[in-house]
Amino acid sequence: MEDLKKDAEDNKIMGILAYLGILVIVPILAAKESPFAKFHSNQGLVLIIVAIAGSISIAILGAIIMAISFSLGLIVTLLNGVFSIGIIVLVILGIINAVNGEMKELPIIGKYKILK
Repeated sequence: MEDLKKDAEDNKIMGILAYLGILVIVPILAAKESPFAKFHSNQGLVLIIVAIAGSISIAILGAIIMAISFSLGLIVTLLNGVFSIGIIVLVILGIINAVNGEMKELPIIGKYKILK
């Protein structure tokens, strides 16, 4: 238990970097042995994949909807806004967890594991 607290304290910066987009690479490469950094790196990696996949999906959906009717573009704009706010909220939650030294899963996407 004490080792996990020390690991969390020593790797808080790595935990924070994990949620800052492409900077997720830094803790993946620099803190391979840290369970705390690895946990937050996994969460950040899943988050960036979801953000990219969601953005691409919304762009494709937007192109299809705009081809059908230009006036329906507002729906795509609203959908994109809600999605972006959701991603920002997850980033903030992840950073708060890292700063507090906690290894709490993010809502919705936290259960997925990419890094072993």
